[in-house]
Amino acid sequence: MNDMTMDINTEGSRKVWSVAEVEALFALPFNDLLFRAQTVHRQHFDPNEIQVSTLLSIKTGGCSEDCGYCSQSAHHDTPVEKEPLLDVAEVVEAAQKAKESGATRFCMGAAWRGPNQRDLRAVLEMVRAVKALGLETCVTLGMLKEDQAEQLKEAGLDYYNHNLDTAQEFYGQVITTHGYEERVDTLHRVRKAGIKVCSGGIVGMGETRAQRAALVAQLANLDPVPESVPINMLVQVEGTPLKGAEELDPLEFVRTIAVARITMPTSLVRLSAGRSEMADSLQALCFLAGANSIFYGDRLLTTDNAETHSDQALFDKLGIRAMAVAH
Repeated sequence: MNDMTMDINTEGSRKVWSVAEVEALFALPFNDLLFRAQTVHRQHFDPNEIQVSTLLSIKTGGCSEDCGYCSQSAHHDTPVEKEPLLDVAEVVEAAQKAKESGATRFCMGAAWRGPNQRDLRAVLEMVRAVKALGLETCVTLGMLKEDQAEQLKEAGLDYYNHNLDTAQEFYGQVITTHGYEERVDTLHRVRKAGIKVCSGGIVGMGETRAQRAALVAQLANLDPVPESVPINMLVQVEGTPLKGAEELDPLEFVRTIAVARITMPTSLVRLSAGRSEMADSLQALCFLAGANSIFYGDRLLTTDNAETHSDQALFDKLGIRAMAVAH
């Protein structure tokens, strides 16, 4: 199991991972797994650099989908109120502040099943304006129709986020208003348009380790592999069906980060939702396991995030610096 050649067994020029192989990685002794992940990480990245993104909710609440984890679903009775799409000026102001705080990528999220053409036109204007500030641009707008990805590409969009969320086998226990394949179809449209893909998942929703392994395999076997892979720890929100779910053991979360790094060696693996509840020591273990991207700022759409000054202090303690230019 310590033979590093397993990581470069390829079909053609790229590794195709079976779920059994990914499960075998999860089952490694913890120290062996982290050593292997750190070795892979150092082959592709500076181990002391972290890519920094900022996420802004540009349209909050009232979503028609019933995702069991989401505070913005109209199906759930949560504290989140429905709000209209932000003005372009508000988005530009937030993006400028993010850049001044050290972010290199600005991500805009809207609570939709997918955008209609009127709303998409407003988002295209936001993308152009944020791009003009010298930031990388990313949006997460739900499922895209046939020509919408091309419009986003023309506006200068760098990344499109659309998470697979969980393994296909577990998907129906979390979401019923759309299917797993609809998510995959949107990723194909994004790729076809020439936009980079940001796609990951959420752990701690009651899935088994085997299902976590299946999610990682599904992500790693996308062709090409996503350039950014957010790994989210479920943030339990009052009023959502997943409130009260059994919490994932923190070391299992670290294992998930490490397995993602090994199976997706050239991707930015983002330590994403849930950081506000993680001790510095746990975040440090995640960085050791190969996480090299975070969201910077006090909010992630509608949930709390680690405070900026806390991140800066942690970076100082660990000797980590923000990545000047994203890979």
